[in-house]
Amino acid sequence: MNDPRIIVALDYPDAQPALALADRLEPSQCRLKVGKQLFTATGPHLLESLMKRGFEIFLDLKFHDIPNTTAQACRAAASLGVWMVNVHALGGRKMLEAARDAVAGTSQKPRLIAVTLLTSMAQQDLHDIGINATPAEMVLRLATLARDSGLDGVVCSAHESALLRKHCGSEFCLVTPGIRPSQASLDDQSRVMTPRAAMEAGSSYLVIGRPITQAADPLRALLGINQELENRGAV
Repeated sequence: MNDPRIIVALDYPDAQPALALADRLEPSQCRLKVGKQLFTATGPHLLESLMKRGFEIFLDLKFHDIPNTTAQACRAAASLGVWMVNVHALGGRKMLEAARDAVAGTSQKPRLIAVTLLTSMAQQDLHDIGINATPAEMVLRLATLARDSGLDGVVCSAHESALLRKHCGSEFCLVTPGIRPSQASLDDQSRVMTPRAAMEAGSSYLVIGRPITQAADPLRALLGINQELENRGAV
């Protein structure tokens, strides 16, 4: 599998359990996501250790600041050799374009994607912060902005994948958290979908955490999901 579709979320407080899990997985079967908590605790050294094990990394820090600051952060992330990095679409067009230009000139250009809405946010959450649009309307607006600003794709709920695939084109990258196998707990995600359904809806990559990281045999759980996708012709 030259382009693994599963991105395993390393939602750990420090390096030891993250590296222990990585040693139980196979780089040919997945990529790894390092988010705010883990990166803040460990810094770039963890990324280096994971990449030495052969894994490509999605650095999930959701940069959101003035254009120059965001651009410099994205450039610094690119210098670490990560496969993917993200920003918040709510930062606006100038910020998105500055981030795009910053990574374009790097020697190891990462994929640059934008966060639309967090998968924990439902209709009432939008109302609470003064947004009257539906989640689907807001996601489409932000994804279109990201596409028009030259980004590679967006993070979105799998429930919006079909809509975004239709409006943003076949090459636009859709990275979808909130993925749960049918037998798994929903945990703190409000807008979720099974792996097979997400790929059929148009998702490009699936971010999966606890169903793999908390499995008795993480590699077996990962292989099972990949096999399911292959059997359905979704990968």
